[in-house]
Amino acid sequence: MLELRPNCEFCDRELPPASTAARICSYECTFCADCVEQVLHNVCPNCGGGFTPRPIRPRGEYRPGVGLGHHPASTRRVHANRKRADIDGLSRRLRDLAPELR
Repeated sequence: MLELRPNCEFCDRELPPASTAARICSYECTFCADCVEQVLHNVCPNCGGGFTPRPIRPRGEYRPGVGLGHHPASTRRVHANRKRADIDGLSRRLRDLAPELR
């Protein structure tokens, strides 16, 4: 199950569970749409993969035992541990390759 991390790892923007601006890679690295498009160019600085919109977990319990009330979002904040030059270099190398070809 997804952690639903609370922030963008690059700019630290708040990304609450219902945010439509949250983007994740296959490792669940979490960034905001603005950073993914304008800074990262759809290249995860941690794994080199692409991003997809993060699903939104329902608030209500529409099936017994599921929903945000039973499986709350993470409160652990994660921050990118890469230097900007490293992030930019990886992005330049990979951004012209579709994620499925990386």
